[in-house]
Amino acid sequence: MLEKYGPYALVAGASEGLGAAYAGSLAKRGFKLVLLARKKEKLETFAGELQRKYPVEIITHAVDLGDFEAVKTFTGALNIQIGLLVYNAAYAPVGLFKDIEEERLARMAAVNVQGPLLLVRLVLPQMIERKKGGVILMSSLAGTQGSPKLAGYAATKAFNAVLAEGLWEELRPLGVDVIASCAGAILTPGYKEARRAKAPGALTPEQVAEKTLKALGKCPIFVPGGINKLARFFLMRLAPRKLAIKIMAANTRNLN
Repeated sequence: MLEKYGPYALVAGASEGLGAAYAGSLAKRGFKLVLLARKKEKLETFAGELQRKYPVEIITHAVDLGDFEAVKTFTGALNIQIGLLVYNAAYAPVGLFKDIEEERLARMAAVNVQGPLLLVRLVLPQMIERKKGGVILMSSLAGTQGSPKLAGYAATKAFNAVLAEGLWEELRPLGVDVIASCAGAILTPGYKEARRAKAPGALTPEQVAEKTLKALGKCPIFVPGGINKLARFFLMRLAPRKLAIKIMAANTRNLN
């Protein structure tokens, strides 16, 4: 994998949870890392711990991933070639849509939609020039159908899945692999705060990262976990749309 996509991988949203798991999996494979996240202290602490475990080069930068101009300025000054991009950053306000402030909706669109759209476009020319590269976008089972209490977030995750499908077909002939990981519940710190009980099929961040990395180059959409694969098949192919939405509503009812 290092030979195919390396030597540098950029992980956006890398200070904890799934982003940290991706960084660990890539460091284990020998990748040099560029780690982006909003919280500087947490990011640097994690990077230090990771580097003590894996002696690879790690560049960190604290940046709001909703501020694309700041992201572009930093990545443009790196003077290195990014061979693998993992866009894990996400903002997920929970609640009824009518109760979520406009500012939070705008931030969600900036981080979850504008961020991956423009960052992929930013790193793509160098991948095409090298005739090799990889892009991982994080989608979600929530984006399979409307998800009450996560309506806007689910819509952004659907966007990422459709974006990955289109790019997968466009970029394969140019040597660039693209995949969207449609994960179910992931046992991240944020998930544990938002939900009272563990959902069926919930995976650890490390499981999701490893399974997705191994699937890169094989398919445009990947669902980690057997239970989650069955759930997506049922919700998309077998259940009437109204039923799929009601099932998701039952699963999101207890989100805080």
